[in-house]
Amino acid sequence: MGSNSSRISDLLENEYLKKLSGTESISENDPFWNQLFSFSFTAPTSSTELKLLEERTVSVCKSLVENNPRTGNFGALIKVFLSRTKELKLSAECQNHIFIWQTHNALFIICCLLKVFFCQMSEEELQLHFVYEDKSLGSYDSESEDLLEELLCCVVQLITDIPLLDITYEILFEAITTMIVFLSCQLFHKEILRENINQKYLMQGACLPYTSKLVKTLLYNFIRQEKPPPSGAHVFPQHSDGGGLLYGLASGVARLWTVFTLGSVGSKTAAPPQLSSPLANQSLLLLLSLVNLTDSPCAPNPYRQAMMSFKNTQDSSPFPSSSPHAFQINFNSLYTALCEQQTFDQAATLLLYTLLHQNSNVRTYVLARTDMENLVLPILEILYHVEERNSHHVYMALIILLMLTEDDGFNRSVHEVILRNITWYSERVLTEISLGSLLILVVIRTIQYNMTRTRDKYLHTNCLAALANMSAQFRSLHQYAAQRIISLFSLLSKKHNKVLEQATLSLRGSLNSSDTPVPDYAQDLSVIEEVIRMMLEIINSCLTNSLHHNPNLVYALLYKRELFEQFRMHPSFQDVMQNIDLVITFFISRLQQDGAELSVERVLEIIKQGVVALPKDRLKKFPELKFKYVEEEQPEEFFIPYVWSLVYNSAVGLYWNPRDIQLFGMSSD
Repeated sequence: MGSNSSRISDLLENEYLKKLSGTESISENDPFWNQLFSFSFTAPTSSTELKLLEERTVSVCKSLVENNPRTGNFGALIKVFLSRTKELKLSAECQNHIFIWQTHNALFIICCLLKVFFCQMSEEELQLHFVYEDKSLGSYDSESEDLLEELLCCVVQLITDIPLLDITYEILFEAITTMIVFLSCQLFHKEILRENINQKYLMQGACLPYTSKLVKTLLYNFIRQEKPPPSGAHVFPQHSDGGGLLYGLASGVARLWTVFTLGSVGSKTAAPPQLSSPLANQSLLLLLSLVNLTDSPCAPNPYRQAMMSFKNTQDSSPFPSSSPHAFQINFNSLYTALCEQQTFDQAATLLLYTLLHQNSNVRTYVLARTDMENLVLPILEILYHVEERNSHHVYMALIILLMLTEDDGFNRSVHEVILRNITWYSERVLTEISLGSLLILVVIRTIQYNMTRTRDKYLHTNCLAALANMSAQFRSLHQYAAQRIISLFSLLSKKHNKVLEQATLSLRGSLNSSDTPVPDYAQDLSVIEEVIRMMLEIINSCLTNSLHHNPNLVYALLYKRELFEQFRMHPSFQDVMQNIDLVITFFISRLQQDGAELSVERVLEIIKQGVVALPKDRLKKFPELKFKYVEEEQPEEFFIPYVWSLVYNSAVGLYWNPRDIQLFGMSSD
């Protein structure tokens, strides 16, 4: 296979691949390596082509697995790459395109082979391929014992030390992809990996000093959203003397970057076209993978520590001694990137959740922003399009809202932000509405969708908790938001009556037939009554704390007052109904004094006047409604599979064979 070959189908007969995987040992100084690293190749642009690439190289990989313990060619390949990386930084400064191109191709070959090794081998078998004993000399190369760690550390240094330029974009992308491959063992296990050789090297070995620098670099890659260089910007002429394997095999210098979802055949969802920066996307996936590694037996995850403790560049206070991996980053740039990426990138939503939950510096900064709508609106849009979203994405968005509503300042400020013409909200034209009222509308819509479709108690609980946290600070509720609050209560009331009727009929039937099993309507009734009480507490909290700010809610309450009649004497709701009943009775009396036929405007005017006259001391005080997000006892059981499902579906330039995937039932069988 010479330099003119440029099809995937030619790989099967490639002489350089055959030599690499053959029975002959290749010296690190052999000119073969320059030939191997210089081959021009048309880049695959689809999952189908990447699958074909794997199929065409399977015999090569099989031969290498069989012969490498005797030839040590894989170790030689790694050593050649390691020697080249020492000159990479200088090559970038000198614009040495050829050297960077060849080094990139060397790393790509290593990455492809590692992916096969991690997929098919145990940890013990894998380590054998990084250790080579020259039996002809009867010697043992002790230096090769740590070749795996040396490679891993070298890739980390490459990511952190090489500047991001047009000519280094591809090799930095490939280095990050290689790191993901290093961690990809999790994809091939049903259980959570808690001890792994690569995790050990990353968290305890020579890579440890680079922890904060790596996290910072990956965050800045995400912040910068750097687009790849124009296609064909650095194309080199083919050499007449033949060439090596992979000029752009899947991500060469002239890589076709127009396809961003090469991750997997059988992926449930495709990455949207807005993901215009493969490097930023891949950096984010690697960052989330590192942060969600389980703690080692003797030390906590340093990448999670770094994520928890970094500060704003404007913060001049000293780092505490308990934060060994802390660093500084520009919070304004980070906030902007988070806002821009939320709507269409699950990984960005997971990053926002991680930062708000684990980094108090970021959380304080976000809550102090005066342009909160830039962050909240994309989160609301995720919830609004719940039918189109992955359930995990919806959960993350909802938990983010719950965490934000724990802050009273946030709950007040969202009602001060006035929005105009929300184009994605299609139920009704909203020419002008406060961010707080829009938030209420979207959360109520999510509850109603959940009641009719998924019936997920966890989703219900968190939606109601967010509304409850806000209720005492409801201000100037939009009339449509006030109507939707009462409409939701109406829906719950109807559901309660239906379940109660079914329970009564079921009980009568069970008396006539002792053999027929009785459905557990008591449990259903208990759940619906719990939700109804929560809604009554939310309405009560608003009336008790901010009645004078919400005439539209009082109007909606009076208009649908018959809904509350049946709950007035109900033992489960009697206490919380006292204030609601008092408000309804008081305002109905004032309206009746004014005559029978009243316009909407006149009713609202009477309500506004009556608020002043209402005896506040007659309103019973209840404890303030406050709910905090509490993470599950074993969060890794949720987050690690979630992160790796994102990698499986979104990783650019990687094909994961569905039949090999074991993580939480993702395998094809």
